[in-house]
Amino acid sequence: MTRPRISARISAISESATLAVDAKAKAMKAAGRPVIGFGAGEPDFATPDYIVEAAVEACRNPRFHKYTPAGGLPELKQAIADKTLRDSGYQVDAAQVLVTNGGKQAVYEAFATLLDPGDEVLVIAPYWTTYPEAIKLAGGVQVDVVTDETTGYLASVEQLEAARTERTKVLLFVSPSNPTGAVYTPEQVEAIGRWAAGHDLWVVTDEIYEHLTYGDATFASIATVVPELGDKVVVLNGVAKTYAMTGWRVGWLIGPKDVVKAATNLQSHATSNVSNVSQAAALAAVTGDLAAVAMMREAFDRRRQTMVRMLNEIPGVLCPEPKGAFYAYPSVKELLGKDFGGKRPQTSAELAEIILEEAEVALVPGEAFGTPGYFRLSYALGDEDLVEGVSRVAKFLGDAR
Repeated sequence: MTRPRISARISAISESATLAVDAKAKAMKAAGRPVIGFGAGEPDFATPDYIVEAAVEACRNPRFHKYTPAGGLPELKQAIADKTLRDSGYQVDAAQVLVTNGGKQAVYEAFATLLDPGDEVLVIAPYWTTYPEAIKLAGGVQVDVVTDETTGYLASVEQLEAARTERTKVLLFVSPSNPTGAVYTPEQVEAIGRWAAGHDLWVVTDEIYEHLTYGDATFASIATVVPELGDKVVVLNGVAKTYAMTGWRVGWLIGPKDVVKAATNLQSHATSNVSNVSQAAALAAVTGDLAAVAMMREAFDRRRQTMVRMLNEIPGVLCPEPKGAFYAYPSVKELLGKDFGGKRPQTSAELAEIILEEAEVALVPGEAFGTPGYFRLSYALGDEDLVEGVSRVAKFLGDAR
């Protein structure tokens, strides 16, 4: 009998849909086609100068030419604890912080540390593409709690309770949300947190978009709002989105000391320490002021309003107003099955493929986020490209028959 070349565990992992769309768009662009990509969740701004300068200085420091502690530079761990208290009112000490190679590693290590085979995780859909793969690799079972545009993609306590079983161990809570931009009010966060505490569940909360909220929306950390969760909260975060540092690869995990110690042990064998130069840059980011963040947020807000207005002007498209992050998540269900120049896409994935080929605009279909019938568009790109890209989509979709 021939043994499979690739393990079943790894064969079951799907490619990141958002990165795949972005890669295809860039390849088409390199081939000379004027593709506009709404796929990647990446700010179009450069990393602020003071952060770059900190990295340059770190390169010259012989201390950073060697191994450092696997769990992170002590000064960065303390700075992350201080920043967490400053920004969300959640008090932790440095021993509760693990510095990771980007936010994705924090996600993987959180679930690897918490889950045994068969443990269930409640995941509110639409969800970011990496969560299912991290849960699956840890042997966990994902249980979807599906939301839609009628509620602004917000889940209720009643929905969560209906999905809970005796195998439920973790609630994954994300606000602001990727891919929908949904933001839960402090009252909604409190209700969900108290429900989780009442059933002795762990809460893994991804707070990487904490500084990107708009209008009257405000970020509220479930760890702060619901102190009765006690030591059953794990907070995930990083510098990628707030400081335009996607390529620097610095994230972190905050949790009870036993969880952090176990996750640090895992990281010591997987990757050892995060790049010291990147850690020095992250230290400058989290200890600096938020002026650069405010500037980026203002631009994102302007683009958000433009995108949502233009999308809602397209017949058959319905786009709730995102309150945070930098994504819009319109429904295109009414357009499926219609005729587009002789092609009748039955799914949002098929429609996205046609739009990429015919209108030269890259979108990520809702299938990637657990809810077919939608698109995710990032508005973290230049104003002119945004208007041109949505205009192309509007023209193409407007010809539906």
